[in-house]
Amino acid sequence: MYDPRQLRTFLAVAQTLSFTQAAHRLGLRQSTVSQHIRRLEEATGRLLFTRDTHSVELTEDGEAMLGFARTILAAHDRAAAYFTGTRLRGRLRFGASEDFVLTRLPEILETFRLDHPEVDLELTVELSGILHEQLADGRLDLVLAKRRTGDRHGELVWQSTLAWIGAPQLRLDPERPVPLIAFPPPALTRARALEVLEAHDRRWRIACTSGSLSGLIAAARAGLGVMAHTRGLIPPGLVPVPAKAGLPELGGVDFVLLHGRRRGRRDTQEAADALAAAILAGGDRLHRPAADSH
Repeated sequence: MYDPRQLRTFLAVAQTLSFTQAAHRLGLRQSTVSQHIRRLEEATGRLLFTRDTHSVELTEDGEAMLGFARTILAAHDRAAAYFTGTRLRGRLRFGASEDFVLTRLPEILETFRLDHPEVDLELTVELSGILHEQLADGRLDLVLAKRRTGDRHGELVWQSTLAWIGAPQLRLDPERPVPLIAFPPPALTRARALEVLEAHDRRWRIACTSGSLSGLIAAARAGLGVMAHTRGLIPPGLVPVPAKAGLPELGGVDFVLLHGRRRGRRDTQEAADALAAAILAGGDRLHRPAADSH
């Protein structure tokens, strides 16, 4: 009933909330993306997106289709692998940003491991800046990490904005330096926070530094200060800092997949391509908490 090509296009639009970005990711013309969505909406008899000249948003039926589309495509891919006799092997070194510790990325990795038991998956969780360095040094084969909005390297998984977050009871004194809770260098969020504060002549001080997201969250919940964090990944117990606090806007952030190159290792490249496809198919789950029921 549902064409896998149309479902893949639907997922790409749902994750990027952009017909243009979806077309770029899939290597299709934007008119083809629009056609796939229109035909899928005709097949379901439901509107899956609301869209105007400025924005694209999932409808309630579109949210429901996310789960169905992932299930159908996963079954399609398993059947294709079974009947073509394709079995992935080799060692795959995958790096993921600290940002995804509290998301449903583990579910994606578990499904990949069950589907490809002969792939030795080695996971590294680190700051995005360090993951970029390790990929460049040939120590990783595939990386899921942040990049600055406007950069072009990597394959876009989804876009978000950065927000100042802190404990609900936190109050900032405009006459005192902004207390910052931050990852150590070369963290992108730390660099962005310092850039915008200095550009707006706001004094700041480091209240807590930790290489662990759980450490930063604990400090923020204790009311030690504010942290720059992805708006779509705000941890439980923390909230955006109200606009009346007068903190400058942090701007956007992209999450991307980046491939390494290991010469002579075709098995590794095939495994990396398969995991990348699984992450792209389940990309909407990367900005939903693990306890989310969707």
